[in-house]
Amino acid sequence: MRNNSTYRSKTGLLLTLTLAAVLLQAQPPDQRVRERDRRKDVEMITSVGIIRLRLSDATPIHRDNFIRLVRSRFYDGIAFHRVIRGFMVQAGDPKSRDSSLRKPRRSTDSAYTIPAEIREDMFHRRGVLAAARMGDQVNPARASSGTQFYIVQGRTFTDISLDSVETFRLNGRKIPPERREIYKKQGGAPHLDQAYTIFGEVIDGMETVDRIAAVNTTGRTGNDRPLEPIRILKTRLVKRKT
Repeated sequence: MRNNSTYRSKTGLLLTLTLAAVLLQAQPPDQRVRERDRRKDVEMITSVGIIRLRLSDATPIHRDNFIRLVRSRFYDGIAFHRVIRGFMVQAGDPKSRDSSLRKPRRSTDSAYTIPAEIREDMFHRRGVLAAARMGDQVNPARASSGTQFYIVQGRTFTDISLDSVETFRLNGRKIPPERREIYKKQGGAPHLDQAYTIFGEVIDGMETVDRIAAVNTTGRTGNDRPLEPIRILKTRLVKRKT
């Protein structure tokens, strides 16, 4: 199998779910979100390192949904089932717990969605946490997957490449100057802006995200599945350091 190093530019490549699963509209975990939970961070212990996430109060539906999933231990044992170097790492498919599933396949979902909370002031810089979803053609309201998320590794851009993103991916919508500087210096995935709900960010452990993004995968024809599973061993709410 080839080592995947190609940056995927098409938004539709971000998430592959079965339509039937999304349309079932089941309920999220029955976990009460306490006010003190909202003042904590999420520690995600993976098989290659630890990622610490801070959820955004600006997207409260997604924040509380993620807290419920963490408290119910939904993510324990889940694998990063889709990895694209220079773009993002994706997890949250409940069937990825089954280590016997070696053949490339389309992912499934938790069978519920949550309303979009897309904000103009939040953008896909390196390290953001966002919700995966079905494409616009079957999901015009851009409702988010109940469980699947991605973390942007991204890549850096030049003014020329950002001009191209504006023209061909953002339909002429301009990227603000201060945001362009971040994409040039820190990196990200600007073609996803205003299309997916961002609900948090990595505050510690981007080196772990980079390790996940560097693994060999099946490539595009195999749904970008890592050849060796990288698992979320445990998630928990932890006291904020700052």
